[in-house]
Amino acid sequence: MPSAADFVDGFRRFWSAPSLDGFATVLAPDVKLVQPLAPPMRGLDAVRRTFRPIFVWLPDIRGEVERWSSNGNVVFIEFRLLATIGGRPFEWPLVDRFCLRDDGKAVERVSYFDPLPLLAAAAARPSGWRLLWRSGAATSLLRRERGGRDAHRVQL
Repeated sequence: MPSAADFVDGFRRFWSAPSLDGFATVLAPDVKLVQPLAPPMRGLDAVRRTFRPIFVWLPDIRGEVERWSSNGNVVFIEFRLLATIGGRPFEWPLVDRFCLRDDGKAVERVSYFDPLPLLAAAAARPSGWRLLWRSGAATSLLRRERGGRDAHRVQL
């Protein structure tokens, strides 16, 4: 049975050069992901669909693990994502909580981060707006916000 340290090593390798296919190295096929700025994702296909525009918008995105801890099948990883937005470097801290299966793959991930600095950086760097729009990441966010607003409407 893989250990939490094995999972963290795989996570570190994935985020050193992330790819859509690479998700399968750390995530179970039936994974559930929750994170700010995106609808909940269920299954690897949904994960790839959601992350495709992010990877197009931020083609040099990578992550650096700072520390981690585990208790049983739950692993917390504190890390930083680094990318170029509008021609300038940007980084933001995150903490991800994973629930692992016996095979060492994550069946659930909840990501905790403040999205406001990321949104502010995107808004403040007009030279990156075109790539943001063309990537589809902006339209995904708009659809999520519209969907979130509509979800609160009560039908009589």
